[in-house]
Amino acid sequence: MAQSAALLSRIMASSISATVQAGKIIRNVLNKGGLNIVEKGKNDLQTEADRCAQRCIITSLSRQFPNITIIGEEEPSSCEVPSEWIITEADQEVLQLKLPSHLEEVNPKDVCVWVDPLDGTAEYTQGLVEHVTVLVGVAIGEKAVGGVIHQPYYRKDENSTYVENGRTLWGIDGVGFGGFTPKPPPEGKRIITTTRSHSDSIVLSAVKSLNPDEVSRVGGAGHKVILLLEGKAHAYVFASHGCKRWDTCAPEAVLRAIGGVLTDLHGECYSYNRETTYANTRGVLATAPGQSHQWYLSRIPDEVKQKLQ
Repeated sequence: MAQSAALLSRIMASSISATVQAGKIIRNVLNKGGLNIVEKGKNDLQTEADRCAQRCIITSLSRQFPNITIIGEEEPSSCEVPSEWIITEADQEVLQLKLPSHLEEVNPKDVCVWVDPLDGTAEYTQGLVEHVTVLVGVAIGEKAVGGVIHQPYYRKDENSTYVENGRTLWGIDGVGFGGFTPKPPPEGKRIITTTRSHSDSIVLSAVKSLNPDEVSRVGGAGHKVILLLEGKAHAYVFASHGCKRWDTCAPEAVLRAIGGVLTDLHGECYSYNRETTYANTRGVLATAPGQSHQWYLSRIPDEVKQKLQ
């Protein structure tokens, strides 16, 4: 690896390679059929793929970057990690990026990496594999700066087969992005994406307040933000406590890299430093580039916001 590259570049480049390996693990577990599902809570499942993918990513990153903080969704494991899961490669394109001066010299103690090894577990267990993403978000201080979103199951259209190793989207706020081509959402209509499996009266009220022409209910925060990145939705709204920092850190960074916005339903940015709480208790609102984030915020009913204090 190019040790001369900045710490942020090296973490991002290594994260891209690690998520690709995690994607292979996720496909292998499903192919073998031994999901070994554990119910962590209501509408909160964990599979063998979640556990193995996290061990792959966290072990790979922690060995290369021992002085940064890494927080994963799943409980830490003391099981031995197979050598083929430990990734030392790094994406060369990202290593060559020119960073602005404030990102060139970063103290490792200020870096917190948030890992969701399998976002969209419920959909994964139901065979809705295109909803699944692997998320690695890189925060410096309180801010989500870099993000990697890997899709283990990706096809260019409904009639094509899955791309062999899926695809990986990445972005660094204020620097650049890769793995996808941003597209604006259609004019003359409003498409809102929201939760598929965590809906209730508050969630429905928030969605209805935005007067959508179309509602896209899909699994996983990563998948929802991909819809914004690719112009398939104008906004993503989730008026619930169910989302966590590892769900939003990577998507927020990638979205910001192309000019989009992600906040809570009060318009405040979430903090991603290592001391922060995990739950996004004030909901999530994300808007595609060119959309007025403030307009969407202003439409959310006060009673919804009060429920999410």
